[in-house]
Amino acid sequence: MVGFLLKVVVISLSGVLAPGPMTAATVVAGTRQRHAGALVAIGHGLVEFPLVLLTLVGVGQVLQRTGVRVGIGLAGGAFLVLMGLQMLATRQGSAEAGLPRSRHPITTGVVLTGANPYFLVWWATVGLALATQAAGLGLLVFGVFVVLHWLCDLVWLELLSAASHRGTKVLGERSQRAVLVICGGAMLFFGAAFLRDALRLLSPA
Repeated sequence: MVGFLLKVVVISLSGVLAPGPMTAATVVAGTRQRHAGALVAIGHGLVEFPLVLLTLVGVGQVLQRTGVRVGIGLAGGAFLVLMGLQMLATRQGSAEAGLPRSRHPITTGVVLTGANPYFLVWWATVGLALATQAAGLGLLVFGVFVVLHWLCDLVWLELLSAASHRGTKVLGERSQRAVLVICGGAMLFFGAAFLRDALRLLSPA
């Protein structure tokens, strides 16, 4: 059991620490709210927890279908491009405009998780293998597996938002604008990558 849980932590961290849309959004949200990372992680969990259970009953196979992956990729890519453009627009306006106050960090976590095709495919493949192994070890181990995986997200995202918040307080609005521009560019990059991969699925070489 201990060996399995250590494997879960290592595999989880390999995904959690990889830069992605949620990383950029958490850094931006952290410029305004110290504990935004924890809230983003809660939103992430609202999608992830049900998905883990659904993969065990066959939804993982659905997520691997080309049509589903294309649809998620196009929708997610378009959303990220719009979000990136919104962040970059702060060069003509207030730094506060980079991430609207109406978009709560929990909502951000939900949307960016559900719109990320790589996250969904990960759970349909690697995540499904881990979940199946955990379920085979008993209900308690399965519960610990799910919580432990999510805690990796929680700790990392909270560290990101805390560092972003502290940096903004120390360096002021100019640093906040720089963060928004950098993260806006990252959103455009990831959005374009999602769209590119979705289009490639439509017309394979």
